[in-house]
Amino acid sequence: MNINPTVIAIPIYFLLIGFEVIVLRLKKHKSYRLKDAMTNINCGVVSQITGAFLLVTLFSAYTLIEEKFGFFNIPIVWWAFPLAFVFFDFMYYWAHRLSHEINLFWGGHSVHHQSEEYNLSVALRQSSTQILWTFLFYLPLALAGIDPIVFITSQGLNLVYQFWIHTESIKKMPRWFEFIFNTPSHHRVHHARNPKYIDKNHAGTLIIWDRLFKTFEKEDELPHYGITKPLKSWNPVWANFAHYSAILSDLKRVPSVKDKVRLLFKKPGWKPEYMGGFEKAPDIDPAYEKFENRTSVRLNFYVSFQFLVLMTSTMFFLYYVNELEISKKIISALFIIFSVASFGFLFENKKWSRLIEFIRLIAVPIAFISLFYSKWLTMASLIAIAYLIISLIWFIQIKGRLALLAQK
Repeated sequence: MNINPTVIAIPIYFLLIGFEVIVLRLKKHKSYRLKDAMTNINCGVVSQITGAFLLVTLFSAYTLIEEKFGFFNIPIVWWAFPLAFVFFDFMYYWAHRLSHEINLFWGGHSVHHQSEEYNLSVALRQSSTQILWTFLFYLPLALAGIDPIVFITSQGLNLVYQFWIHTESIKKMPRWFEFIFNTPSHHRVHHARNPKYIDKNHAGTLIIWDRLFKTFEKEDELPHYGITKPLKSWNPVWANFAHYSAILSDLKRVPSVKDKVRLLFKKPGWKPEYMGGFEKAPDIDPAYEKFENRTSVRLNFYVSFQFLVLMTSTMFFLYYVNELEISKKIISALFIIFSVASFGFLFENKKWSRLIEFIRLIAVPIAFISLFYSKWLTMASLIAIAYLIISLIWFIQIKGRLALLAQK
């Protein structure tokens, strides 16, 4: 079973999100939108699925460096955990800060900032590529001799802590707590696109790093969330490549090799002078409307049902991924990613979304039966066929409505 604290906490995440939805509904606070929240969670799904493959290699690299090159041999004792936690949090600050200050790195981290809302579902909106470079910042822990189990525990707890700070439901914590720790107020600043809030409050757990390195900003004006160039998409796969696509487009227009390199490693928004120079964050436009598009109630219920089925399957996959054969891991991962992309296409009313979803529905029983062939073939077949029949009938009923919306 997967012992990563982030994966173990998944049911708690969903319970707290459900609780927050109810609380905000009672307060008549419209912080949740179906398509936005579902896209946030689907981005997290894609991140966890790709991470299930990447983390094996990266964890092996950490273990190798700790065993062969560690300066000390810190045992798994009680004091090793708080030591590693603070050390990890310090390195997290720098990995996070540079993910905002280097254009290439922002290509991955921007995924987490794309939502124009601010609620607990945003905490789950994570990148699938960011770990490829941020992991390098944590290798000093291996060189210090911190055991891999202690490292993965510190990493997981750091990420779990950051879940609760993605909310507007909590205004302020006690003053002493606000001074030492990262809080919802501090992190709202970090997620805002207000010019004065850009690139502030990079802390994971301890806000003292921002105070120490002059990147702290107090919340004193209403935050407006999102990125300066809105994604305008519900597709979690495209969300992971949108900024890279923009970088590639800019690189094609830059003639100088030196400027191409500078474009990659300067701050986001940097351009050579002959292309207009640095593009500052625009002021908040009071007339700006958040990205939204019209979808039928039937479609929303259909996608929500499929989403819940997929989330249940994904949790089982993440819990038992270490026990699966590599072929079953790959089949499961590809199917899950294909599914969340299909949901995004449906929400965007793409003309070919109906064909993609039809292919997905046919693929479900095939994938399901292949995964459980050796143990519970009869039961797996019955479940898969029942799911297929229910889903196809439901989908056919809304198909005409989808065609109508696609033409508008």
